[in-house]
Amino acid sequence: MTEMFLDGGWLLAVAQIIAIDILLGGDNAVVIALACRKLPEDLRNKGIFWGVVGAIALRIVLIFFALQLLSLPYLKIVGAALLLWIGVKLLQPEEGDAHGDVRASDSLLGAIRTVIVADAVMSIDNVLAVAAAARGEIGLVVFGILVSVPIIVWGSRFVMLLMDRFPAFIVVGGGLLGWIAGEMFISDTAFSGIFAAGVPATAKYGAAVVGALGVLVIGRLLADRPDAEEAEPALSVQGSERES
Repeated sequence: MTEMFLDGGWLLAVAQIIAIDILLGGDNAVVIALACRKLPEDLRNKGIFWGVVGAIALRIVLIFFALQLLSLPYLKIVGAALLLWIGVKLLQPEEGDAHGDVRASDSLLGAIRTVIVADAVMSIDNVLAVAAAARGEIGLVVFGILVSVPIIVWGSRFVMLLMDRFPAFIVVGGGLLGWIAGEMFISDTAFSGIFAAGVPATAKYGAAVVGALGVLVIGRLLADRPDAEEAEPALSVQGSERES
């Protein structure tokens, strides 16, 4: 167990999972707040706690199935394309209120149900990215989520403030998703005939660099469109909503 914690690859994968959860999970804290805002004060903490517990359990189940599916030929290629799209989308401005359809409930069970359902709908990108970073290890998934969820729930305001004030955090996050997409693409079993002895490190890192640069370049080109410049960045909108 000690050797596993000291292993550089394992630590890197855990760091990637935590970074993905924080980067793509900030919206989940907003959903929790919106869903529980009508609960009485004495039930609000219970709604948040059990909603988060249910959302974590469901996410782990979804990631478990995603890990199994990614072992099939060509699915990693499809998954890599989706991750690239998610990374590019992360760098784009966003119009309107992304959480306007989240309904608050005045009952504990209703609030918990809203949190779990909304989290499941919003976490497809998170599930896919974490499954790719975990490299088939469900233990990595569980550990990464357990570490990152408290950060998301209780430190989300600080994390979102950092992202608002330092856009480089978002750019690095988009590049990270592109990096993971490149690694996922080249490790698909469809290439097992080409890399009979396993994917060489040069090919893996080369694909990762291409993926990261692809996200950053395409994301920048799309963000510089005239119609995109008129929209407020998504994180800035969310930050102003919290302050109001």
